[in-house]
Amino acid sequence: KFEFNPRDGIDNPALSLTEDTDGEAVGEPRFYLLSKDSTETFGFCLHEELGCQGHIIRQVELGGLAQRRGLQDGDRLLQVNGHFVDHMDHHRVVQKIKASGNQVLLAVLDGDSYEAAKALGRDLSQLLPPNIRPRLCHVTRDKSGFGFSVSGPEGIKGTFQLSVQQDGPAERAGVLPGCWLLELNGASVRNYSHTQLARKLKQSGSKVTLLVASSAVEEFYRLRGLRAMAALADTSWLPFKVRELHMVKGPAGYGFLLKEDDWKSGATGQFLREVDAGLPAEQAGMREGDRLLAVNGESIEGLDHQQTVLRIRARDDQVTLLVIDPAADEFYQSVGFGDSAWCYP
Repeated sequence: KFEFNPRDGIDNPALSLTEDTDGEAVGEPRFYLLSKDSTETFGFCLHEELGCQGHIIRQVELGGLAQRRGLQDGDRLLQVNGHFVDHMDHHRVVQKIKASGNQVLLAVLDGDSYEAAKALGRDLSQLLPPNIRPRLCHVTRDKSGFGFSVSGPEGIKGTFQLSVQQDGPAERAGVLPGCWLLELNGASVRNYSHTQLARKLKQSGSKVTLLVASSAVEEFYRLRGLRAMAALADTSWLPFKVRELHMVKGPAGYGFLLKEDDWKSGATGQFLREVDAGLPAEQAGMREGDRLLAVNGESIEGLDHQQTVLRIRARDDQVTLLVIDPAADEFYQSVGFGDSAWCYP
């Protein structure tokens, strides 16, 4: 037995239920949110094995993060950060986990259940909830306000439900009626009183960024003792976008320089500089100061400058780059959103 505060989360293995399908016991997926610091690993390896289907959890480190959460040798990985991966190329799935940084949400199925489901011809994606991602919304105030109001139980901190004005700024920004507020401007609201939240909203000026979850998504995380965070969010409603640039090399090259430099997060980044007028880079939409996220669909997370240059040069006459401009970059960093969801949607 255990007790937990659904707002704070718990540190326990996910619960596993089984059902009987045509005489075969097929378990249900288990969900784990693994959060580590920069000196740790997640404590497991992902294998692709001859004669076995799926992405297989192996080498679960004794006493490591994965084992403490409940991952088991032989589990099959179905989902990473809300994205179904069973059908994906193995290398891409490995890179997707690596690019998640220090936090990743995994859905797994035990090996026997996976094999049984495959034998029955079941669609494994149907075993998973259709949408477990919270939504990140950026709301700009108009003359009537932000277009939402907040309610919550008297005297209870951190429980805030939003009522949304029809066709107001919040609704246009993607805020769902009746959704639950999880974060405000990149900070969790779970310890805020109603008065503190009102003060923070007032201090936000003309723009505010909300992490919200529908009742179904909020219940999914609450029942499993997990915290929904911005790094796991659906960002499709945000005005800040990454850009994919496809370039075919001309007689004078691509027409840009790649330079390594420090950026505001304190890490080292690869930046696009000296974009030449009229050459392929400018024609593709490259802007001075863009930061490079991925090359030919693969994240450059963990690569040094020379390795990144070699990846760009890997194809003789063309390349596809995923980039983000400085304003969007600063925004995403401020709300704790990493690069992984852009590089591996």
